[in-house]
Amino acid sequence: MAQHRLRTHPLVLRHVEVARVVDVTPRMRRLTLAGPELGAFERDGLPMPAFAAPGFDDHVKLVFAADGDVEAALPVQRAHGIDWLPSSQRQGRDYTPRRVDPVAGELDLDVVLHGDGPAAAWAAGAVPGSDVWFVGPKASTVWPDDVVWALLAGDETALPAIGRFLDERPVDVPVQVVVHVADGCARQELALRPGDTVRWVVAPEGDRTVLDDAVRALDWWPGQAYAWAAAESRALLPVRRHLVRERGLDRSHVDVTGYWHLEPAAADVAHAMPTEQDGTTAATPAGGGAAAPAAAAPAGVPSPVPWLATRAALQLGLLDALGTGPRDVDDLAGALSVPPGTVETLAGVLVGVGIVDVDGSTLRLGDAGVELLDDEHEREEYDGHEADLVLALAGLARAQRAGVPAWQQVRGRTLRSEVERDVERAAELVEHADVLAYVLTGLASWPVWEGATNVAVGGPGAVVVAERLGDVPGVESVTVVEETVPLAALRDAAGGDQDASSWAFATVWPGVDVAVSALGAGHRTDAELVSLLTTLRAAAPHVVLVEDFAPDGLSPHAAEHALLSLAATGAPPRTPDDVARLAERAGWRVARHEPLGWGVEVVELVVTDAQAGH
Repeated sequence: MAQHRLRTHPLVLRHVEVARVVDVTPRMRRLTLAGPELGAFERDGLPMPAFAAPGFDDHVKLVFAADGDVEAALPVQRAHGIDWLPSSQRQGRDYTPRRVDPVAGELDLDVVLHGDGPAAAWAAGAVPGSDVWFVGPKASTVWPDDVVWALLAGDETALPAIGRFLDERPVDVPVQVVVHVADGCARQELALRPGDTVRWVVAPEGDRTVLDDAVRALDWWPGQAYAWAAAESRALLPVRRHLVRERGLDRSHVDVTGYWHLEPAAADVAHAMPTEQDGTTAATPAGGGAAAPAAAAPAGVPSPVPWLATRAALQLGLLDALGTGPRDVDDLAGALSVPPGTVETLAGVLVGVGIVDVDGSTLRLGDAGVELLDDEHEREEYDGHEADLVLALAGLARAQRAGVPAWQQVRGRTLRSEVERDVERAAELVEHADVLAYVLTGLASWPVWEGATNVAVGGPGAVVVAERLGDVPGVESVTVVEETVPLAALRDAAGGDQDASSWAFATVWPGVDVAVSALGAGHRTDAELVSLLTTLRAAAPHVVLVEDFAPDGLSPHAAEHALLSLAATGAPPRTPDDVARLAERAGWRVARHEPLGWGVEVVELVVTDAQAGH
């Protein structure tokens, strides 16, 4: 899938105050934030850069706490990132900066005033002098250079981003704007130019068809378009399908984001965007509903049957077949080359979890099915690497008794061995390593680079590290190293990177000043990691390990991730002490260890005195 280019930013925790409060409309309140921490400042002796949010749809995360103890819910500030520690009371809400004025030292946030959750309550009660903590932004999207015109569509929560785009014009092209509002009083003055168009559509909040209808009714202009849309998550599903499947826009030219998720018990639908940092929304988390029953589940362990049925439906192509429209059971069975009874039996389970709807002998995608089909990351949870890890758990008990990883027990070889044979498996690990881009903003300052001119880097995150090495003074050559199959996956990931043309690619570690393993430990057993570190001892006097040691404290699935790690390698997630113990077996000792943020840490190794004397 084509990826959007991102410009990452150091994640900084900031404490500011409300300077002004203005109601833009009866439904939208503008809060102007100010304070010294919008400029460069120090936190716990660490220098922090001034606030910057160059993208029109950047977002910052405001931090609240259900029990009122906000400081206990705050993340830990690192030199170039943050670590979210577990907190049952934390409530994060994401907002788009409406205006950023670095000269005046001000930041405007526009908040939709409805609901009674923490964000709406804060906005409703805020007065000059009220304080608030926030983090971000983490990245800005860089639009392609070939855009001829832009489509901006959304509901009231999208107005801050749309308004900022029109004010600042980050791309100087004509724009078609479509906005769904629940009341005519929500209309705002927009900075339109000659050639722009705007259509305001008034319909009840949460209407899942009105935005799609309005986008379909547009006069589609000639030339390369870029489509940006933000609204209630499920209202955007048909919009995304229309843009990608019917209009034929490449996914690199489509940015469709669910800002909130409407549920009957929705408490706060102010502008809250689900992100990698935080699955919480102002209403309820968007996505993840494919295996969850629509009604409250009975107490006890949830059944794995709906998950397995969803996986089977994806692998058989049943959901893809329904993606083109409703199908008769017999017709669908013929297209899939399976008996009609198989389709009916699967549908009997899938209808209960919203994946499909049944009308007599006709099947169609349900809301959860549409969402799943259009979200590649969610799809991977049922038919990707993570799904295979879940299946490996079936052999966990036997594997523990045998002293091998569950993956090896079930599949006949270790995960690392499979990565060396299966390019798709290797590519999935490479894709998941993109998280490193957000925590390596300070890589150039690491002391290990002093005097280093030649660096080699391997592991699923090798491309991300190699990109950052271009910012390190003195480094003259970068070699990306892996076995033949995973190296092909890394080459493919680096295909669009301008720096990659100057990198060397190799299947054997060359002699270098510093060798780096980026997320190379998480798919290796202890013995395989010791073997890698032994190999690196012959290649370089210094080794850097960049590893994901702890789950992000914002993740609600930390315990599950630990169990999947046990299935993958035969051991729970490694700690820095575990790595130090394994490194010692390979002839290394830890010279430096630093948390980078989001549970990722850097461990620098040098040869032990005994080895150095050889």
